[in-house]
Amino acid sequence: MTIRRIVPDFQVASDQDMTTNRDFYGLLGFEEVMNQGWVMTLASPANPTAQISFLTEERTAPVVPDLSVEVEDVDAVYARVLASGAEIVRDLRDEEWGVRRFFVRDPNGRVVNVLGHRG
Repeated sequence: MTIRRIVPDFQVASDQDMTTNRDFYGLLGFEEVMNQGWVMTLASPANPTAQISFLTEERTAPVVPDLSVEVEDVDAVYARVLASGAEIVRDLRDEEWGVRRFFVRDPNGRVVNVLGHRG
């Protein structure tokens, strides 16, 4: 199984908080690479897999995840996680922005967004 990137996800209260975080993390060299209004991702221009995301809400799932893990084969990982008996918080499905993902709760109670890019 190949892990492509790991992204911490932070819930913020407002659009202004997203702007404030973008400005602060910009001081550390991060640049905005995606912004859908409710979710914004910042990345290092020198290492695009070094990322951090901020969400005001989660529009397609019941909770904001704590962590995102991009894998090469999300369907295979989903089958392994399901077979393990771990709590699936949100079933596997395709999203309109080109990812296929599911949410699972880790042993510490944190929600992990496991995803793969389509196409």
